[in-house]
Order: sequence, then C-alpha cells, then structure tokens
Amino acid sequence: MAARSLEIGPAGMLAARTIEILRAERGLGQCQLAARCAALGRPMSNTMLSRIELAKLRCDIDDLVAIAAALKVSPAALLQGPGAA
Repeated sequence: MAARSLEIGPAGMLAARTIEILRAERGLGQCQLAARCAALGRPMSNTMLSRIELAKLRCDIDDLVAIAAALKVSPAALLQGPGAA
C-alpha cells in the first residue's frame, strides 16, 4: 500500500485560515492563544500555532479541539469557515 500524502487539503487550509481570522477578531496574539490551549491541557507553542495558521503544519484533531475551545467555538466552526463561528 502506498504511503498517504501528508499535504494539507482544502479542509485543513480552511481551518488554518479560520483559526487565524478568529484569533485576530478576538484580539489575541499567537502567544495568548497558545497559552489558552496550554491552560486547557494541550500545550502548544506560538511557533506551532503559527505553522498551523500558515498551513505549514497539519493540525491534528486534538489540537483542533483545543484551539476551538480556546477560541470559544465548536471544532466544526473551524472546519466550516469564519462565517460559521
């Protein structure tokens, strides 16, 4: 069986952009959002968050759930785009 590509697909690209938009709308810096994720039990550096927002790092489901909670939206909202939040 061939190895699966680790490229970020359309849903990942949309989630990355939505995270960035919602974070900015809430007036949070990347360090602040990373700290909120850490407080929720999912340690995350601002560098990691930056790479997720730039779609240079795949966001796993646990990170997505923590980021959504830190932004006070549902995980589905991150997958549906900024208008859904």
